[in-house]
Amino acid sequence: MQTYEFTSPMTLDNVKKLLSGSTKSIRPLAGGTDLIDQLRVDRRTADIVMDIKNINELNQLDYTNGTLNLGAAVSCTTVRKFQPIIDNYPALAESAGLVGSVQIQNRASIGGNVCNAAPSADTIPSLLIYSAIGVVIGPDGERKIPLENFFTGPSSTVLNPNEILVSIIIPPPPENSTSHYLRFIPREEMDIAVAGVGTMIAIDPATRQCVQARIALSAVSAIPKRATEAESILEGNVINEDLITEAGAKASIECTPIDDIRGTIEYRKELVKVLTRRTIRKCIEILN
Repeated sequence: MQTYEFTSPMTLDNVKKLLSGSTKSIRPLAGGTDLIDQLRVDRRTADIVMDIKNINELNQLDYTNGTLNLGAAVSCTTVRKFQPIIDNYPALAESAGLVGSVQIQNRASIGGNVCNAAPSADTIPSLLIYSAIGVVIGPDGERKIPLENFFTGPSSTVLNPNEILVSIIIPPPPENSTSHYLRFIPREEMDIAVAGVGTMIAIDPATRQCVQARIALSAVSAIPKRATEAESILEGNVINEDLITEAGAKASIECTPIDDIRGTIEYRKELVKVLTRRTIRKCIEILN
């Protein structure tokens, strides 16, 4: 395992000074469930590991006026147990409860899951379907990045080397909406998804028409992505079984999986069909 310096700033101002005043490679650490192992096997390198768990802004979890402010260091366990998330963003609570074991969830953060940028990350589809926005800081100040534009490839994001993710803002969910996340894994627990689908559906209670549909896929493209063509099949229509079947088929066309030890291209595409249909059906069942 490589050697590195360790620092634990207590304020965002101290973080900014570290990021702006050093020419060394700095890696932020929240839970460390990915980073420590990546450093151990030389998948990532760092001159300095910066513990960010003690910074107030990164530990905030607040639901005010219908908007969720989720600090980048908040653990998956805290997220899956937070009642406003369970009530308003159910897919996020579900996916947070699938990140490894209970012990991992106690350490791992949603922000870390996002910044690790694995195509198979469970929580990212649940953030994409709610149009989540990442709040990033660096020496040049703050910028806000829609998570839909955050990922550039496997384990790669738009973050500059001297920037860190501070929080994730999730706008109010649409009225009369719900969501659901499903994945397929080879074993019962603690495995990486072969395919995952998060779906959010909003229904007009008077007409029963779908006023908004969001479908996001994981483990079936180089980056987590929305299936926008599948969404358009549902929006403006009363969702029936024919439309659900069509949306599942369209989502499978929109993904670009690879063959690997966990599944073939054809297998993953079929899984996307099945998981898309199941998540839509579950949303409709809850809304009816």
